[in-house]
Amino acid sequence: MQDKTKDRRIYGEHLTPVEVFNDFILPEIKNKKNDYIWVDLFAGAGNLILPILNLIPEEKRIEFFKKRIYLFDIQKELVEQAINNASKYGIPRKIAEKNIIQKDTIKEYPKFLLDLDLPIYHITNPPYLYLGYIVKHKETQKYLEFFKGDNKGYQDLYQLALINDLRNGIEKMIYIIPSNFLFGFSVSNKIRDDFFKYYLIEKAIIFEKEIFEHTGTNVVICFFNRKKAPKKESIKFQGIKINNEIQKKTYVLKPENHYRAGSDFEEFVNNNKAKNPIKITYYLTLDEVIKNKGEYKISVIDANEINGKKYTKKVIYVNEKLYKKIKSNILFVRTVDTGTINGRAGLYNIKEVFEADGILVTKAKYRTHPIQIFFDPALTVDEQKLLMNYFNLILEYFRQKTDSEFLTTYKYSNSKYTRKYLGLRQVKNLIQTFPWLSLNEEEKNMLKNLIEAKNIKKLITFISHVK
Repeated sequence: MQDKTKDRRIYGEHLTPVEVFNDFILPEIKNKKNDYIWVDLFAGAGNLILPILNLIPEEKRIEFFKKRIYLFDIQKELVEQAINNASKYGIPRKIAEKNIIQKDTIKEYPKFLLDLDLPIYHITNPPYLYLGYIVKHKETQKYLEFFKGDNKGYQDLYQLALINDLRNGIEKMIYIIPSNFLFGFSVSNKIRDDFFKYYLIEKAIIFEKEIFEHTGTNVVICFFNRKKAPKKESIKFQGIKINNEIQKKTYVLKPENHYRAGSDFEEFVNNNKAKNPIKITYYLTLDEVIKNKGEYKISVIDANEINGKKYTKKVIYVNEKLYKKIKSNILFVRTVDTGTINGRAGLYNIKEVFEADGILVTKAKYRTHPIQIFFDPALTVDEQKLLMNYFNLILEYFRQKTDSEFLTTYKYSNSKYTRKYLGLRQVKNLIQTFPWLSLNEEEKNMLKNLIEAKNIKKLITFISHVK
């Protein structure tokens, strides 16, 4: 029996339920069925193309299939499934075998499609395999050759699928892809910069709920149209976000922000860096403790060791220098929402949350663990508390303004709360908008009053003027 979990790891496959096609794609294409050749280069069982045959009278389906439908997949087993599914629509096996083809279309684009009588409409759910994963696993390292030459700099197999369509001049596409294509940072900057010079988005359907059986990958259905001529310009489109409710929102992708959606937060931190920004470092490591052994007793939690639902508490002995460093830096960053409104990502007081003085990393550093922050120059306890309140106030403002779109979806929940991840670079950038070191005493009092009053609009105006 074939190991499907292994297949998903090797091929990056996530088969699309027919319901996704019927609910979200069919309404957009049903009136265009006779205008295009319908193609899926990563077809799986054919669920994104074959249901079009439901629109065709039974007596005309065979002829329609022969001239208008082409499916490809790298896996022989899935090609067989697609052929069997075609038979359910009345397509004889011998005819289905001619247009449902086993092929690695990332490695070799089926260029004969470009010579057919009608233009191609590509509807697909391509493989998702991030380059960082490919490098680390022997069974996927064969894909490394795809990321060389003209493809150097792309970060995922789905990005190679997009760029192959671009290079072959495909005019109309519908892609089901990870939402990091729209909302990701460096993982998607190059593909967006290259792709959106040539394409517009008609609309996008953004899922913050699971639609695949075996993955919680956050996905978006993007409806692409090729521009008449390549142009570097802002792109405006209508988005529909689906989680526990349906929200409609207009998005504007700007070239200067690498066409990233939900860029309000980035624009704020990039445009409001303080004249004298606070420098920070992350993590208290075991190596640092070993190098600074001494007689000063200090309590820590072990970020790598959990007992039940709590981090294990430990006592360490360090020299005076490290003792003062740990004791004087009271904040940590929670990068991942706990799953309730009261456990949001943000800055928190170590003593209040963990009843300890520090957070020790005894093994590997993980970005999802609580992480102690160290400030340079040193801030007083009161200054750190003010920074904490400032940070969380600004963070919450942008969460509300953008529906948390500048954060990464960490995990789905059956509740109304979708857990989010706050990147360490985002933490650093937001801290560096805190202008404390650049202010005189009068300005410091003004800043403190605005933070304590939670007057977010005046606070942001103040920051923009003193940056």
